[in-house]
Amino acid sequence: MNHRPSIAFARISVPRKGSVFVLSAEEGGPSDAAKACDPGNTLERAFPVAEFTGKFAAVVEVLAPEASSLDRLVAIGVGKVSGLDEYAWLKLGGTIAASLRKAADVAIVLDLVGASPSGKDAASLAAGILLRGYSFDKYKTRKDKDDGKAESKKPVKITIHTADPSTAKKAFAESEAIVDGVLLARDLVNEPANTLGPVEFAARAKELEALGVKVEILAEKEMKKLGMGSLLGVAQGSPRGARMAVMQWNGGKPKDSPIAFVGKGVTFDTGGNSMKPASGMEDMKGDMGGAAAVTGLMHALAARKAKANVVGIIGLVENAVDGHAQRPGDIVTSMSGQTIEVLNTDAEGRLVLADALWYCNDRFQPKFMVNLATLTGAIMVALGQHYAGLFSNDDDLAERLAAAGQATQERLWRMPLGAEYDKLIDSKNADMKNIGGRYGGATIAAQFLQRFVKDTPWAHLDIAGTAMGAPSSEINQSWGSGFGVRLLDRLVRDNYEQ
Repeated sequence: MNHRPSIAFARISVPRKGSVFVLSAEEGGPSDAAKACDPGNTLERAFPVAEFTGKFAAVVEVLAPEASSLDRLVAIGVGKVSGLDEYAWLKLGGTIAASLRKAADVAIVLDLVGASPSGKDAASLAAGILLRGYSFDKYKTRKDKDDGKAESKKPVKITIHTADPSTAKKAFAESEAIVDGVLLARDLVNEPANTLGPVEFAARAKELEALGVKVEILAEKEMKKLGMGSLLGVAQGSPRGARMAVMQWNGGKPKDSPIAFVGKGVTFDTGGNSMKPASGMEDMKGDMGGAAAVTGLMHALAARKAKANVVGIIGLVENAVDGHAQRPGDIVTSMSGQTIEVLNTDAEGRLVLADALWYCNDRFQPKFMVNLATLTGAIMVALGQHYAGLFSNDDDLAERLAAAGQATQERLWRMPLGAEYDKLIDSKNADMKNIGGRYGGATIAAQFLQRFVKDTPWAHLDIAGTAMGAPSSEINQSWGSGFGVRLLDRLVRDNYEQ
C-alpha cells in the first residue's frame, strides 16, 4: 500500500460491496457472521480445493463470489483461538494488509466460532494493517504501474466490523500513537545520510514539540563547555557538526523522578580512520537506530498521553574521515572526567553514549536508564537477528524489559557482565581503552558503558541485528524495523505509569 488506509469501526453486519475479509479457525471453521457474507457457499467449496484448514495466516480468496454483490471474499486462517494474543492479532492485521491488493473499499468481519474478539483485539488488528502497509518510497520518482495509468492517491477505506466498536475506537487511538512512533523510527533509519545528518535529525526531534514534548538541542559549543570530549571526538572528522537532543515528556506527577532512554545516533559510520570495508558500508546510514527508537518512543508516549515522566536523550554525530578525524591512539576526556584511549575509531558508538549517559544521569537523576544502540557486530554473531542483546546492572529492570520483549515479540536475550570482562578495557595510558580483545566484543562494549552510569539502574540494548536489515515479518517489510518502540512503550505502560 502506497497510501495510509482510512480505518473505522462498526458493529458486525453483512457488507454488500467491495472486498470482504472473514476469519476462520482451525477448530470450528467460519462463524455464522462469516457465512452470512457468503450466500453462495463459495468458501465451503474453495476450502478443500485450496487445502485450507484455518491454519494461522493461511489465505483463501474468491473473486466475484456467487450469489453476492462483493468484488472479493477472502478467508484468513487464525489457527487455534486459544493462541490469539495481542501479537497474533497484529500479525493477522499484517496478513490482511498483504492481501488488500488494489481494493478501495474493504470490510473485515471480526467474528469467530468459540471466541468473541474484543475491542482491543480489533485495535491490534488495525495496528497490524498500518505496520505492514508502511513503505519507504519517497525518493522514487517513477512508480510501478501495472496498467500504465496514473496511481490513485485515494487511500483504501477499511471498516472493521466488531462486537464493540466504541471500545475498539478508543483502544485504536492508543495503538495508532504507538504505530506512528514505530513508523517515525523506520523513516529515520531508512533516510539516506546525505539528507539526515546530525543537524537534520535534531530538527526532526524538535518537531515533537507539536505533541507537547519539551525539546532542547545542544550544539558543539554547549557540549564542549560541558566537557563532552568523548562524543565530540567522534564528530571531529565531519563538517556536519554534532548535536544532542534532550526530549522531556512530563505526563506524571510533577515531583516524580523521570525514567530515561538514551540512543546512539551515528547518522553515518565510515569507521573513521579505522575504516570499514566498502562492501556493506551503505548500511551504516542505519547506525542511528538507537536514536531513532528513542525518538519514536517519545512520539508514542506523547501522542497517547502516557502518565509518566520520561526523558529521551540522543547523541547525534557523523563518524567521517578527513584531516581532522580522530586517530587511533588519541586520548580524550569524557564529561565524567574519565580518560579514554581510542584504539579503534570504529568503536565509536560507545564513545557517544558515554557522554550521553553521564549527562542524562547527572542532570536528571532518573529512576533508571535504558540505552539503545546498533553497537556491535558481535551481538549478531551471538544472537542472530531475532533477538537483541540485553545487558543490565539491575535484575528487576532486566526482568521487566524481558517481559515487555515477550509481550511485543521484540525479544531480548540477557548477556553477561562481570569484573573479568572489565579488566579487558583497562589501559596503560588512560583510565580505559575503547576496545578489548578479540572475544566477547558485545560484553566488552557493555562493560565500557557501565563505567558511565554510577549506581543508577541501567540496561543496554544492543540492537545491531534487529534495528536494520532484520528478517521481514507479517508486520514489517521495511529495511528499518523501528525495533524498540513497541518494546519500551510496553515497559512504560506495564510498570511505570500512574
